[in-house]
This record gives sequence, C-alpha cells and structure tokens, in this order.
Amino acid sequence: MSDPILAALHEIRDLIRLSAKPAIDSTIVELRKVTGGSEKKMMAVVLMDGSRTKAEIAKTSGYDKSDLTKLVKALDAMNIMSSGDSNPKLLFPVTIANLKGGTDDGK
Repeated sequence: MSDPILAALHEIRDLIRLSAKPAIDSTIVELRKVTGGSEKKMMAVVLMDGSRTKAEIAKTSGYDKSDLTKLVKALDAMNIMSSGDSNPKLLFPVTIANLKGGTDDGK
C-alpha cells in the first residue's frame, strides 16, 4: 500500500475513533461497573481480543472459567462483543488503565 493511501486510511481511522469516543467512553463506564474493581475480571476483559479461548483467558487472568462464561454473556448482552462464544472479542480494545478509571487513548 502506498504512503498516501496509508496516510489517508490512518486519517479516516482517527476520525472514526473521534466520532465513536463518546459511545466508547460511556461503555467503558459500564465495563467498570461490570468488573467491579476485580483485577482478575479486568484482566479477563482486556484479554478478550478474539485470539484466545475462554479457557486461555481464564488461565492467564486467573479468573474462574464458569464465572468467565457469565461475564462473556453479560458483555454480549451489552452488545459490545464481536465474535463467538469460544473466542470472545470486544468491539474495541480496552486497557487496564481504562477499567481502573485512568486515561488511555488506546493508540
């Protein structure tokens, strides 16, 4: 891909992020409520990038697998999941800083 096309794509991405920011911010507030300050639960949410199974997320985060299934269902009910039940993926990346209430633009 040529540099001007890549630069245009980056600009489009940044504009989309800017327009989606209010919705993402309010969703992150809801995610904070769902995770309740639990480090293991927050880590499980951060790991939901579609590349890991629920078993892998549970093992890596230390979060109980059956509770993880309930968490995935709760997040799915919030309409913020983009993939199937076996490899959970949030519609947008989330960091521990986001979930703890810090600022992090995700770039």
